[in-house]
Amino acid sequence: MEKVKGEPALRIGGVTLDIARGCLRDADGAEVALAPKPFDLLVVLARNPGRTLSKDALLDAIWPGVHVAEDSLFQAVREARRAIGDEAGQVLRSVRGRGYLLEAVTAEPGPPPAVALATAPLDRPALAVLPFANLSSDAEQEYFSDGMTDELITQLSRARWFYVIARNSSFTYKGRAVDARQVGRDLGVRYVLEGSVRRAAGRVRIACQLIDAETGHQVWGERFDGALDDIFELQDRVAEAVAGAIEPSLQHAEIRRAQAKPTGSLSAYDLLLQAMHCQRTLTKEGNEKALGLLRAALQLDPDFAFGKAQLAFMSIFLTANAWGDKAIEEEGARYAREALASSGGDPLVLALSALALAFHTAEYSPALAAATRAGAEPELGTGRGLRGLGA
Repeated sequence: MEKVKGEPALRIGGVTLDIARGCLRDADGAEVALAPKPFDLLVVLARNPGRTLSKDALLDAIWPGVHVAEDSLFQAVREARRAIGDEAGQVLRSVRGRGYLLEAVTAEPGPPPAVALATAPLDRPALAVLPFANLSSDAEQEYFSDGMTDELITQLSRARWFYVIARNSSFTYKGRAVDARQVGRDLGVRYVLEGSVRRAAGRVRIACQLIDAETGHQVWGERFDGALDDIFELQDRVAEAVAGAIEPSLQHAEIRRAQAKPTGSLSAYDLLLQAMHCQRTLTKEGNEKALGLLRAALQLDPDFAFGKAQLAFMSIFLTANAWGDKAIEEEGARYAREALASSGGDPLVLALSALALAFHTAEYSPALAAATRAGAEPELGTGRGLRGLGA
């Protein structure tokens, strides 16, 4: 297992994992005896805190190029748990049918909890998914409600126009009664997703609600019921459905937020949202107004790749309806090329720009290459696609 010079020591429960030195130390600084493979297991999991790693991924990482039975992994897990004082498996957790994850990893020395929380960047709306409450009578079903939260964070993180707070920060609120407005202040998010899971008599009910963290008002809410024939399949299905429902709800809330702001203080992103709203009117006047808003957004931020892609895509609609002229066609083609050059691999920027480039210039080879790159990105497989951007 590669050890990185200068990599920080990590606190796991009551022990410290010193990756750079290749040892495990107790609270007094004394080295804890641990065989190489269990140590490597802790390193791999500690580098992916809160993330479930499959058995196959762990076997490949710990025994690269060597075929070993799963019993070897089970033995490494047992030894690692013993070394960190976690025989009950509360820190190095087994996720049934999936693999293992490691909780409670912090850099040493640990910062105060308020400092340790990750806060969202300011360039896009942000969302925190709080741990879902387990309302089942069986406390052992906690793994399912936690797994539901993990799946939602994973699904929602694939969207690039809003930011999702990492699991480690969200889970600091587990088991606590908190106000969404306080969470918003703590983490710097605009929205909070909370929910509950109730499992009984072979069925499960999952309730979710999306809260505006500034006002405390509910933006969206839904309830999902299903049979427990395959609990993990149900978990995945609900996570996908919730993610698909939340995205347009968030987008509409952001559009309303942008429209309520005074014109003089609008950011490039706010202008983009207003343009998307105008574009959806499918009228000449609406699309002409949208074009002006997008041009203004690009004046504010000349490197706004998604704004360029959206303008390029909108120029297709204008041209197809004979509402544009040659200048708009040329503008659309130019912004399509610029957006492709600075896409950063964003699948929606690639897809919208590819369509505009093919439509306006018949440059099919670069357009096809961009569309192929977009199709290879995981976000296009989540149901977001062009629908999520007003296409």
